[in-house]
Amino acid sequence: MTSDDPRPPPRRSLFGALGPNELKGLFWQVLVVGIAVAVIVFLWSNTVTNLSARRITTGFAFLGREASMPIADSLLAYNPRDSYLWAFVVGVANTLRVAVIGIVLATILGTLIGVSRLSANWLLSRLAAVYVELLRDIPLLLQLLFWYVLMQALPAARAAWRPVEGVFLSNRGLILPAVPLGIAQFGVLGTAVLGFVAFLVIRRWLVSRQMRDGKPRSAWPFALGLIIVLPAAVSLLLGASWTIEWPELRGFNFVGGLTLAPEYFALLVALVTYTSAFIAEIVRSGIQSVPRGQWDAASALGLRRSFMLRQIILPQALRVIVPPMTSQYLNLTKNSSLAVAIGYQDVVSVANTTLNQTGQAIEVISLIMAVFLTISLGISFFMNWYNARIALAER
Repeated sequence: MTSDDPRPPPRRSLFGALGPNELKGLFWQVLVVGIAVAVIVFLWSNTVTNLSARRITTGFAFLGREASMPIADSLLAYNPRDSYLWAFVVGVANTLRVAVIGIVLATILGTLIGVSRLSANWLLSRLAAVYVELLRDIPLLLQLLFWYVLMQALPAARAAWRPVEGVFLSNRGLILPAVPLGIAQFGVLGTAVLGFVAFLVIRRWLVSRQMRDGKPRSAWPFALGLIIVLPAAVSLLLGASWTIEWPELRGFNFVGGLTLAPEYFALLVALVTYTSAFIAEIVRSGIQSVPRGQWDAASALGLRRSFMLRQIILPQALRVIVPPMTSQYLNLTKNSSLAVAIGYQDVVSVANTTLNQTGQAIEVISLIMAVFLTISLGISFFMNWYNARIALAER
């Protein structure tokens, strides 16, 4: 058939271009998907039938009812007369309160211990090794119970330990000086965060210009203006007060300051120390993955060991450190559900109470799964983005 032939080209069958192997593979894929869909439909139908037979209502309408459950330690304002939905939100906030702070502290502590394991100081490296081996080999639940029992064994409020002026440690928890935060204070802090982000963008732009023309440009005036001067101006405009509130003992309890309840403090310490032991090994292996020639070249230039580690070794080790570090962040977040063992009311504890009061097992469990899935996907997305950003570019 020539190009001038007015007849349309012959139609090919949908499966005409597929060979025997492709058809066989397509058949098995369709079969597996069909079986999976059939299993899901059967389970759903069986569940609905059993619920109907037991006259158990389904749906999320119960979230609008009054919760009537106390939450002793909450980041957000809560009253037992609030709805189950708000109680669930408070539980999520308590989980994030543990996970976010725990990830930051575990990263800092794990990095310091991982670097200490490679120290030339024999005593420091041995102590770091004992820390890692001891905490990794003891189950987290036992460590959590140990810290909680230890908190309960502390003296009463009247005989509280005072390691630093204004800081108290007792069986009521850890009490710290704090600045009361309101709308004005949050506005100033938000301005500082936005200023810091703008500074990072400007600094990157200045570095790109320097790479083009070779002229260095100072970034500190932008940092001064965006991170210090601008928030200070917003603080004056909003009339934000930054007076420190010092805790003091009145009667049998403390008034003022920031109180970290024994349950929260024990959970945070257990998660941080346990996870930091694994992070330390990740950091140690990442540093050891950098070729020895990098150390020798930096030493030949007369660079200090601290500068060498900070500017040369760690940036290269991050490409090995970040992927397994993501798993540890996810583990810490999911391990926070052990809070139910010591009475800290995170999202799992609140959900368990809701389940017992309403009997909506499927809905409550699906909400817990959705919360942890969302948090885990958020952490994974951010860490994958950061890992792609620091990855070596292929030539």
